[in-house]
Amino acid sequence: MIEKIFETPGPLTLNLSVPQGTIDVETVDGQQTHVELDCDDEKALAEARVELRERPGGGHEVVVEVDRRRGLLGGMINISIGDLHFGGREWRLRVTCPAGAELKTSTAAANLTARGRYSAADVKTASGDVTIDVIDGDARIKSVSGDVAIESVGGDLDLKTVSGDVEVGHVGGKTTARTVSGDLRLRDTESSVTANSVSGDVRLQVASGDVGLTSVSGDMEVAIRRGSRVYIDANSVSGELDSELELAESPTGGEGPIVELRAKTVSGDFRVVRA
Repeated sequence: MIEKIFETPGPLTLNLSVPQGTIDVETVDGQQTHVELDCDDEKALAEARVELRERPGGGHEVVVEVDRRRGLLGGMINISIGDLHFGGREWRLRVTCPAGAELKTSTAAANLTARGRYSAADVKTASGDVTIDVIDGDARIKSVSGDVAIESVGGDLDLKTVSGDVEVGHVGGKTTARTVSGDLRLRDTESSVTANSVSGDVRLQVASGDVGLTSVSGDMEVAIRRGSRVYIDANSVSGELDSELELAESPTGGEGPIVELRAKTVSGDFRVVRA
């Protein structure tokens, strides 16, 4: 095992790159960052780099990186024949750090769990699941087949996924989401939303801003927060359209934020409800 403790007062960035296994991050009180990295192949630890770097303008960056260029494609090939297994090194990374760190991770098949509060997040994964508590600023998430669950994003959310399901509790800024077959659920959004899906279902609650939704065969449901006024322009080739709200060519009068909702679907159903 590699174990290091760094003094990291001020702005902090975690730059974590692990091929597969688990990445467990937690924010705690204090100014220290504690890193533990282990692997089922102890010799592979020689390929890893765990270091502290000074950031231009102040602050620190903690880097954890596994050199995937060595060995059998860096241990990324996993072959099973009966009870025999070849390759597929399993890495276990645990990090505790001060609250408000910027989180950057890159992995092929490691599951990421990040508890606590982070200033921003930039996550790239192929098949690993992603679970993050609170992101105060912007979040960028790219996933192929891993599921994504985020409690809260204070800034903008930029999301791309192929087949993984996504659930986000709250988004304070703009949301841009592109999915293929995974389901997307945004439980509460404060601003504009743009979401494109092929066959995955889309469910969201909005309070204000422009909302543009496009789907081929997935169903879509939009809940309008109470107190918000809404303009709806929706059409479907063969799917059903249904609204609990009165449809109008322009937002109805009165006070309250305005939601301008435009949706297109080929065969999926589209429904608007009052939250």
